[in-house]
Amino acid sequence: MRRMLVVLLSLVPLVLGQQAPPKRQIQSPVSWKLEFVETDVAPGAKAAAKLTATITEPWHLYSPTTPAGGPIVTKLTVDDNPVVATFEYHRPQPVRKHDASFSMDTETYEKEAVFYVLVSTKSDAPAGPAEITASVRYQVCTDTQCLPPVTRKASATLILKPGAPASSFAPPPGYAVVSATNTSATPSTTPAPASSAAPAAPTSLWQFALVAFGLGLAAVFTPCVFPMIPFTVSVFIRSNSLAQAAAYAGGIVVFFTSLGLIVSALLGPFGVVQLGSNPWVNAVIATVFFAFSLSLLGAFEITLPSSWLTRMDSLSQSKGGVLGALLMGLTFALTSFACVGPFMGGLLAASVQGDKLQPAIGMLGFSSGLASPFFFLALFPGAMQKMPRSGGWLPRVKTVLGFILLALTLKYLSNIDQVLQTGYLTRERFLAAWIILFLLPGLYLLGFLRMEGIKRDETVG
Repeated sequence: MRRMLVVLLSLVPLVLGQQAPPKRQIQSPVSWKLEFVETDVAPGAKAAAKLTATITEPWHLYSPTTPAGGPIVTKLTVDDNPVVATFEYHRPQPVRKHDASFSMDTETYEKEAVFYVLVSTKSDAPAGPAEITASVRYQVCTDTQCLPPVTRKASATLILKPGAPASSFAPPPGYAVVSATNTSATPSTTPAPASSAAPAAPTSLWQFALVAFGLGLAAVFTPCVFPMIPFTVSVFIRSNSLAQAAAYAGGIVVFFTSLGLIVSALLGPFGVVQLGSNPWVNAVIATVFFAFSLSLLGAFEITLPSSWLTRMDSLSQSKGGVLGALLMGLTFALTSFACVGPFMGGLLAASVQGDKLQPAIGMLGFSSGLASPFFFLALFPGAMQKMPRSGGWLPRVKTVLGFILLALTLKYLSNIDQVLQTGYLTRERFLAAWIILFLLPGLYLLGFLRMEGIKRDETVG
């Protein structure tokens, strides 16, 4: 373990450089440009300006007419200026669809959104150039995360010229006017038909459940779980009781799903996407992943209090039948925490950035994957003969998974860097670190990096 830490620390200067770039500003996902349709206008007349938002994929911007109670909508104002009397702006037709992150219908723009600002100038405004500045407060999100709301400014020069012809500007079809003092939009004289997009089904929950089920199956191939399968299944085979096998698997599912329900209940009062974009929450998630990755790499072992294990073991032995098997499953879930904990903790931490039910659904999928071998091997005992024997490959699986969790730690550190715009973890450095973290397990499996699970001069096999 010490050698691995030395290798990782020696690679830090190569990834991060000798010093962080001072005060580097990361490009915002949205850039704004203001330009007047007609630069010359007579005092007291109206001038039309085009405000263009260029949006980087996969981010999207929210319309000013998005219903309240969800994301921060786009709000535009014109800064105080001695030549400006009043203003109003027209928003383009948004795409309206169901947003699973906010559990409501939202109106969004992608790639580009063009707003039109109508500025009424004062009749006594002096002739000559005047710089008009528009301030936009907005929030951008992807399907999985949101950035905190920000305010950006864009300016353009308007020339006040007595005798200039009146503007003939009219907003394009589908635009709606938004008052400066009343943010409710009223359709323009040429409205476009409303979007017919159907509400999107929250398929991400099922995808997350499948990923969690796969992690549960992966957790089976760890030193704390895999050696227990033949012994436990043989008990059910001797008693010829599939009900006990189902109760044992049910105990595992009940334990982990209960943890997911607790997290879901705690997340209920909060905006989950807002939590996911919070740098402090991402810092906690990164710390959890880092701690569990070090545990898998052999730096220390995460265990629960022995008094809990002793109590549960005595209860399972004192109770017979189905109830005893259920308590055995609960006891197994506790005793396997040293190996299963990194999967469970990482899965719960990642679920903070999804739907509020995602922790419970994730734990249900994870525990189902973890418990399924115990039940199905009791149902088909002949398959036991085809299982690989426990051996030196189990610590290798555990170590490789530790490197994978380290790579996931960097993902959440990248979220923090993007929100705070520090510029420390650039795209190039992130990719370089990921290449190294996925190269190290390869060196470990080939025997070049000595760690737990591979003895000196031992072949891969």
